[in-house]
Amino acid sequence: MRILMKNRGLSKPPGFSLLELKGRVHVFLVGDREHPQHEKVYAYLEELSVKLQMAGYVPNMTSDLHDVEDEEKGLTLRVHSEKIAVAFGVMNSVPGSTIQVIKNLRICGDCHTTIKLISKIVNREIVVRDAKRFHHFKDGSCSCGDYW
Repeated sequence: MRILMKNRGLSKPPGFSLLELKGRVHVFLVGDREHPQHEKVYAYLEELSVKLQMAGYVPNMTSDLHDVEDEEKGLTLRVHSEKIAVAFGVMNSVPGSTIQVIKNLRICGDCHTTIKLISKIVNREIVVRDAKRFHHFKDGSCSCGDYW
């Protein structure tokens, strides 16, 4: 299917995630470095990465990134737009408040697993609306029962 789309000059739209915080909408793309706080957000993602590994997280590189070389997959997965948006939301919102993110595409398996663990690590409810459904992450679980 990807080859057929490529041959016909079609491509899927770029993924983005957004959240509203303090009356302002923040939009993030994969690997986004345009946001004024991108350095702080990436530093926080690194901190979370250590905690995620301690919690048993292993990147799932099979569910996405079909057109990316293996060595790049791990780096690309770390900076998916929804992970950036969630990290930004945790950093900049009131402790204990719910983080709400809207994603224009479906959430990948790795991001789903990661956000489940983040919800447990930071003790926050995180709601992600992807192209198909709402995912309510709380205490390391998702309302979809890992079926989406």
